[in-house]
Amino acid sequence: MNKIGWFGKFIFLCNSIAAVVLLLGYVLPYVPPSYFPRLSVLSLLLPVLIVINIVFFGYWLVRLKRKMLLSGLVLLLGFNHLTALLHFGSSNLPQSDGFRIMSYNVHSFTQDGSIPRSVTGPAMTAFIDEASPDILSLQEYNPSVSLAASYPYAYAKMTNTKQTFGQVIYSKYPIVDKGALDFPQSGNNIIYADIAIKSDTIRVYNIHFQSFKMSPSFSNLQQQDSKRLIGRMGDAFKKQESQLNLFLAHEQQSAYPVVIAGDFNNSAFSYIYRKAKGEKLDAFAKAGSGTGRTFMFDFLPLRIDFILSDPIFKVLDFKNYDLALSDHYPIMAQLAIRAKNNDLAKP
Repeated sequence: MNKIGWFGKFIFLCNSIAAVVLLLGYVLPYVPPSYFPRLSVLSLLLPVLIVINIVFFGYWLVRLKRKMLLSGLVLLLGFNHLTALLHFGSSNLPQSDGFRIMSYNVHSFTQDGSIPRSVTGPAMTAFIDEASPDILSLQEYNPSVSLAASYPYAYAKMTNTKQTFGQVIYSKYPIVDKGALDFPQSGNNIIYADIAIKSDTIRVYNIHFQSFKMSPSFSNLQQQDSKRLIGRMGDAFKKQESQLNLFLAHEQQSAYPVVIAGDFNNSAFSYIYRKAKGEKLDAFAKAGSGTGRTFMFDFLPLRIDFILSDPIFKVLDFKNYDLALSDHYPIMAQLAIRAKNNDLAKP
């Protein structure tokens, strides 16, 4: 009765490998990418590894085999990763409270270059006007498309010599201070703006960590040399770590509560996310639903764009938008400040 035959043994071998690799993936958020840069690629594949182990668990369960315990226990050990992958929560708090902040990597207001900016640019701005966030954080921004008519306050910082590529923060509230953290040997950067919202002041960081230049198509990835691809991604993760350290040092000096709205180019299962988040609230985890996918990839539900806020904020609402105009999907959160201005300043 307990024999499973050669096929069952082969399945269990594959199951064991998948379980061990998933356990390794659980450890990666605690290991700096500079230690094992190529291994850090697993953090992007963790959703797939979780699904594979769920399939193995189900396979043995329907056969009433104790071997289901292997994947079952591994999945139980990483229960917090399961909740990060799929969320069913939603918010029913009043929609008139607080302020709305959107993060959107607009890919220079094009998707892949096949559609001219003259078409996608107006479509994106029309969407933004309809969504009407109070604060707008755009990555890979091209200044040829302006939203100045809707936003009286803005701070943009271009990162290329032609001044056609960079980040911008638009705001309906006054920007009282601003600045940038430029990354060495990179077209990515961080900008920030101190924004006065009524009697309070908050700091918004628009983060665009190092890109790994991954095509949003599995077929295109298959055409690339796997070793070179993994090596390039490993190099990007190492750069992200140094960029993260610059951010963390700068954030510590902030006199105001912080909101991050940006493109991490890394997942919620990564070291980069864990360190940047710290004690902050992930708006998707608090009020989102589904997988929260933000990057247009064929089969992986990649969530690499985030809105994170200090615990002094309440997360009232969160939305993912299924808008296929860029290689990223826009996200928007509604936040409210819990305290008055004299309680907001960081110690």
